[in-house]
Amino acid sequence: MKAVPSTNAVPPAKQAPTSNAPTKQAPTGNTPTKTAATKQAATGSISKRSERALVAGMLIDSVGSGMYVPFSLIFFQHVTHLPLPVIGAVLTVAGLVGMAVLPVAGLLIDRWGAHRMRQYVYLLRAAGFVAYPLGATLPVFAVISTVTVAGERAFPAIQQALIGEIAEGARRDRLMALTRSVRNGGLGAGGLIAAAIIGFAGDTGFVVAAWANALSFLIAALLAVGLPNARPAAREIQREGRNKVLRDKPFAALTGANFLIALGYSALTLLLPAYAVSRLHLPASVAGPLFAVNTALCAFAGVPVGRWARRYARRTRVAAVGALLFAASFVGYAILPPGLPPTMLMIGLVVLLVLYTAGELVHSPSAGALSVSAAPESARGRYLATYQLSWSLAASVAPSLFTVLLAADGRLPWLVLAVVVSGGAGMLVATERHLPDHAVYTEPPVRIVDVPAQDRPVKDGQGQEIRNSKELVAVR
Repeated sequence: MKAVPSTNAVPPAKQAPTSNAPTKQAPTGNTPTKTAATKQAATGSISKRSERALVAGMLIDSVGSGMYVPFSLIFFQHVTHLPLPVIGAVLTVAGLVGMAVLPVAGLLIDRWGAHRMRQYVYLLRAAGFVAYPLGATLPVFAVISTVTVAGERAFPAIQQALIGEIAEGARRDRLMALTRSVRNGGLGAGGLIAAAIIGFAGDTGFVVAAWANALSFLIAALLAVGLPNARPAAREIQREGRNKVLRDKPFAALTGANFLIALGYSALTLLLPAYAVSRLHLPASVAGPLFAVNTALCAFAGVPVGRWARRYARRTRVAAVGALLFAASFVGYAILPPGLPPTMLMIGLVVLLVLYTAGELVHSPSAGALSVSAAPESARGRYLATYQLSWSLAASVAPSLFTVLLAADGRLPWLVLAVVVSGGAGMLVATERHLPDHAVYTEPPVRIVDVPAQDRPVKDGQGQEIRNSKELVAVR
């Protein structure tokens, strides 16, 4: 908390210098203070042109990723020609290894800077997708997929750390919303491009898609060459122990709340298709249009919704509202009558999906900016890597949790999700008072407080003496 003194207030503990006493010159507008210089070195302060290059790189990266995400298992089967059960087992192990290396990735972010780590991971993933067609034997495929998936798991934490370095306040929230919109739009476009390539070239199209994805990583890295990197010296890295993050109870609570809410993000791709087929008796093909609606809404409505959400200063409460919208949609899915005509069921699914997507659009940017801002700058990489574990763990737990509950009762997984996600929203609000103001608020709040004025007369700008016993001072 920093007090901003009024022009008339003089601290009572220190006498104002006389006209003959030497005074220390205040820095001019062209001479940054040490604090400002350190802050600029740490946050990287990029121009609009650099920001556009960053976003363009994200879009190209997402288009490339969209070429294999919708086809993942089939993609790897056609590229490597290995059996599906083997591919599934290898990818599961690779995912677990990726989770295990997240703390190491966080440490490297703090040592090297997020931009440099991002470039390295882009090159690593590009090499992996170039090499995938060579993975026709199990050992080679296992090595390639483990290294590539490890980079994929670490990338979200690196991306968030980079946004934390180059933006702060409302600009940070705006970039969070923009990158999510760009990613969804790119994934959708990439899926359409891959479908066209595969439809035209057959099995060869899968190899072409793999190499096109590798090329997208290289182009994204090339576009980001001019971005600043927060050097370790500027970041003033402290050599805390590995348990620093775990000792930070407010951040641990924030991570726990995100784990509960992150389970809801898996509902669209895992639970909804199975529920539509097993309980509502709809064809499996309904999953495609529903996914397309969600992707389109996220791509086109993400930035406007994010702009609206930034009008409400507290990130914790905005994110909690998003989680409650999730919960409302889950309750709606649970009570949707399976006996309705298929057309009515489809309309109901779409309406509830719009509500679900609204929760995603409100929650995601605020929660992301909250985690970045709550992490101390000297250990931001380690903190965000720990926070990313909540997403990875939720994605690992969700399949078995959903299938067990769905087998017991079709409504049960939705009701459990509604309770769990609401609990995560409550944890966010409860943690709010233990987090720093700069993390909770998009812009630090301004409070007006009374402070004692100095006993001797103080002159205002017109030379008139001020003899008030108290003065109002803004505190930020």
